[in-house]
Amino acid sequence: MRPLVAVVDLAAIRHNYAIAKRCAPGRQAFAVVKANAYGHGVREVVTTLHDEVDGFAVASLEEAAEVRALHASARLLLLEGCFSASELPIAAQLGLDIVVQGEEQLAALLAADLPRPINVWIKADTGMHRLGFSADGVRAAHARLRAAPQVAELNLISHFACADERGHWLNEQQIGEFLGLLGLDFDLRSLANSAAVVTLPAAHLDWIRPGIMLYGATPLLDMTAAELGLKPAMSLMAEIIAIHDVAEGDSIGYGAGWTARRPSRIGTLSCGYADGYPRQAPAGTPAWLHGQRVPLAGRVSMDMLTVDLSDVPLAQVGDAVELWGANLPVDEVARAAGTIGYELLSKVTARVPRRYQA
Repeated sequence: MRPLVAVVDLAAIRHNYAIAKRCAPGRQAFAVVKANAYGHGVREVVTTLHDEVDGFAVASLEEAAEVRALHASARLLLLEGCFSASELPIAAQLGLDIVVQGEEQLAALLAADLPRPINVWIKADTGMHRLGFSADGVRAAHARLRAAPQVAELNLISHFACADERGHWLNEQQIGEFLGLLGLDFDLRSLANSAAVVTLPAAHLDWIRPGIMLYGATPLLDMTAAELGLKPAMSLMAEIIAIHDVAEGDSIGYGAGWTARRPSRIGTLSCGYADGYPRQAPAGTPAWLHGQRVPLAGRVSMDMLTVDLSDVPLAQVGDAVELWGANLPVDEVARAAGTIGYELLSKVTARVPRRYQA
């Protein structure tokens, strides 16, 4: 078996969910488990949160059906709503809460013959300009939905554009836009994503939506996960499968883009971009071996990458190397690669086996 595994600490996910709940006392929380629980395994994450979660949030009907099979009673929010009218009866049968984010979805819902009324969340575009109604559109949709037989609860939802940047002017503007709609008769309200959960109490309202923080990566630009009390949930572990001594001036890997500045010891690891490790990670991106950081040397290949072991003389073939996780924050690797922890976690591919720790 190829020596590469993503070790998922389920206790860390429970811990991080509890942190989110403590940040917003008295509020309920949708645990966001879209994209296979950000790469961590939706079945295992839903099962580990089964007895303590208030609800889950997903991106598609297919994801919702998988979660509903694992949890019969939790509230389950379809964040982008139904993509076609044919999905609406299935959503009602599954007992989903659905977002209505545009005129097409609104018209489809009002024309639908549903087996039972459904909880509806009108999406307000408060400043992100991706999905949702304008303030006037929310008011018009509210008037059409409040007495509609297809609707059980009528709720309000929106999403922050810049909550990861504390003090950004748009955060307060979006809160103001959202609060300006609360003169309408809504049953429930939800605005706070992970970043707002930890920094914007005014956005907590009835339901919070922790996502990336559940998995132990930071939702903020200026605070680490550790500073927020979060525990990393995934450790991506490879092994050294070969070691080569190279002379000063020798190059490593495709394109010969990295050249040894001294006699060097190069280790080849059992992970590459086909496993989800970022191909754009530059030389110097850290990995963790024997209690210290070791730098990438040369380009990331499809199935392998190489690190400079010159300062770790005891390293040998078969040693475990952490590419991110308990000792090396995924956010640090992401910054080095010019991306974010969300992308690295969610892109770990299916060919990487997950091993779960309770």
